[in-house]
Amino acid sequence: MGSASARLLKLFEGHRLTPTQRRIAHCMVRRAEDAPFLSSVELAELAGVSQPSVTRFAVALGFDGYPALRRQLREGEQGAQSAEGADGETYNEYQQAVHAEIDNLRHLAALLADPTPVERAGALLAASRPLPVLGLRAAAAQAGGFAYFAAKVHPDVRLLDEGGSMLVDRIDAAVRAGASALLCFALPRHPRETLEGLEYARGAGLRIVTVADSAFAPVAHPEDLLLPAAVGTGLAFDTACAPMLLGRVLLEAMCDGLPDAQARLEDFDVRAGERGLFAE
Repeated sequence: MGSASARLLKLFEGHRLTPTQRRIAHCMVRRAEDAPFLSSVELAELAGVSQPSVTRFAVALGFDGYPALRRQLREGEQGAQSAEGADGETYNEYQQAVHAEIDNLRHLAALLADPTPVERAGALLAASRPLPVLGLRAAAAQAGGFAYFAAKVHPDVRLLDEGGSMLVDRIDAAVRAGASALLCFALPRHPRETLEGLEYARGAGLRIVTVADSAFAPVAHPEDLLLPAAVGTGLAFDTACAPMLLGRVLLEAMCDGLPDAQARLEDFDVRAGERGLFAE
C-alpha cells in the first residue's frame, strides 16, 4: 500500500461511516494520488454517489465541508514529504505551498499527455478575429497576461477584465467585428458576472474556450471546450501557477494556427530595438 493510501486510511479510522460514505472512502483510497485534486463533483461521479453525499462525508469526518477536507489532504501530502525529505529537512508552510504548486504542475503535465484539447483550443483562438479574452476579479491577472503576449502575434486581441453592463457591450462589439471564439480564465471564487457573461457570449454565437480550476467548476458548460488547471490553496490567497502555465501553452498552440506569428515577433523585435524599448 502506498503512503498516500495509508494516510487516507488513517484519516478515516475511528469514524462510523454509512455504506455510501464507505463507498466514497474506498474510492478515495483507490485514487489516493489524485484525491487531493478532485472536486466534490468529480469525486461523486467516480464513487457513483451524489455531490451532497460527498459533502456529508466530509462533515462526518469532522470538516466544515469538502473544500476543508481537500485542503487537509493537500497539506497532509506536503507534510508527509516534509517528514520524509531526502535531506531530512522540515518544510515550513511557505515551502509546502510551493511543493503543492509543483504537484499541480505535475498534474497538468499528465493532462497534457493528450495534446488534442489544447490544439483544438489553439485553432479556435487563432481563427477568431477579433479574439476577446475574459477574466474577472482573481482571473483578471491571468487574462491580462495572456492578452499581453497574444497581442504580439494575433492581429486583434480584446481584453475583457471589467464586469457590469460594459461587459455585454464589449462582447457585442467583438461579435459585430467578426469574433468567432472567446477565451475565458475562470478561477475561484467564481464571479456571477463571469457566468452571466459566458452565457451571453454563447447566445451571441461565440465558441467558448475556458481555463478553469476544475473540469466541474461553475463555469463548465457542455458546449464549451474547458481546460482544467488546479489552483493552490495552501496560503491565505489561492495561487495559480498551473492556470498561468496552461495559458502559455495555449499561446503556443495558437501560434501554430497563425502562419505569420513568427514574422510578427521578428518585426516587433526590430521595432523594439529601434526604439530602445528594453534595457538589455
